[in-house]
Amino acid sequence: MCEIFCFNSNTPKQVNECLQCFYNHSEEHPHGWGLANMQSNEFVIDKEPVKATCSQHLKHILSHPVVGKNVFAHIRLATVGEIISPNCHPFTEADDNNRSWMLIHNGTIFDCPKLDEYKDKENGDTDSERILLYIIDKINDFEKSKGAPSTIKERFNILLEIVEDLSKNNKLNLMIYDGDLTYIHSNMRDSLYYLKNEDGFLVATTPLTDDENWKHVELNKLFALIDGNIVFESEEHENEFILTQEHEKAIEEFLNSINRDDT
Repeated sequence: MCEIFCFNSNTPKQVNECLQCFYNHSEEHPHGWGLANMQSNEFVIDKEPVKATCSQHLKHILSHPVVGKNVFAHIRLATVGEIISPNCHPFTEADDNNRSWMLIHNGTIFDCPKLDEYKDKENGDTDSERILLYIIDKINDFEKSKGAPSTIKERFNILLEIVEDLSKNNKLNLMIYDGDLTYIHSNMRDSLYYLKNEDGFLVATTPLTDDENWKHVELNKLFALIDGNIVFESEEHENEFILTQEHEKAIEEFLNSINRDDT
């Protein structure tokens, strides 16, 4: 499917080495890459619908120091959506209070009709972008009802309800940033790892170093980070995703359709 990466710290750090290692996995994820770095309260985002190791633009970026407190990266193996720039992660969207949100997703939505209404609203045609648009609507509804901006705890609770709902029969490994909190969620075993050290908090689909301190992200829980520390942690929900032959067949059929289109 895809691979995802985030770095969260209390001070800006250079992350070129980790990013280089991460993007080297693109041989098996050739359909695009993305990089988001939070600078001066706005995202600096680059992405292309090409294999990361073949991108001259990415090579140029990584030839200079990439320094930040909140850095996110993605390499794509398409399972839904065309191989075009609007379908590359990260996705960003602003809510009605002008708070910028960002989302990257490792997984596939196999069963969630409520996301279908966003097919005519998204810029591309991926299930991942629909997730973000759905989140924005939920935040807007809550804040309109409250008559004021949400607190970080309220946003965490809203995200928790959403991931518990969307994770039913769907692989929902997510990294989300709302300007304050970095949210992490995984509901498939052995598919997301973290490392906490003196530099900060690293999360990636596969361990990026030989450091033996990489650990599995706890399954079916939502975590929220600020400055390299977990500030909120949910109870465990019941929606573990287990890949079935039916899931594999659906993904294979899509990949075969891409290969036919390329020939």
